[in-house]
Amino acid sequence: MALDLARRFPLMAITQHGVALGHAEQVRRLCAAGVRWVQLRMKDTPRAAWLAAAREAVAACRAHGAVCIVNDSVEIALESGADGVHLGRLDLEWRQARRQLGPDRILGGTVNTEADAQRAVAAACLDYVGVGPLRFTRTKKELAPLRGFDGIRTLVTMLPGLPAWGIGGVEVADVAPLRALGVAGTAVCSALLRGDTINENVAAFQAAWPAAMPSSLFPA
Repeated sequence: MALDLARRFPLMAITQHGVALGHAEQVRRLCAAGVRWVQLRMKDTPRAAWLAAAREAVAACRAHGAVCIVNDSVEIALESGADGVHLGRLDLEWRQARRQLGPDRILGGTVNTEADAQRAVAAACLDYVGVGPLRFTRTKKELAPLRGFDGIRTLVTMLPGLPAWGIGGVEVADVAPLRALGVAGTAVCSALLRGDTINENVAAFQAAWPAAMPSSLFPA
């Protein structure tokens, strides 16, 4: 079920520190602009504040029929009622996370290297992966080696049957070439939140991916 739902949303929006809007408000604005899959990413945030923001984010997503996943923490995802979790290479081991989440929530993982891709396939428990980074981005303190388009192509070919979202400094102009490489979608942070034009930014990314994007996660 989670895999089928994930495949319906080529644009994943990721929240970030260092902007005028708080994380929960980012989620509200992104959902209002038409985003239907949000990843709440709150690195180095005290747990109480993180959980409170996660609960607000989940409520905002529910109001818009959107998917909400939490970066880094299975516990926060479960306690907030989120739809799932995204775990990087240094977070909880994927199979252990699946056991804690159960079969119905979404579980995503980060794939930066060929070894990561092999591990993702062997784990046989992920619903999707983020592959990259495409280029330099300031939203991560410890950025993995840049992959570029050729590197992402290599990773995608190593992940048969596992949907991959292109990550890392993705801009509107990158959507078409990334799609041509076989990615299932793009995960975007800064380019969506840039300036006071979230509506316009979201619309540009949606237009760049020609397939129609559903207005609600749960059909009537």
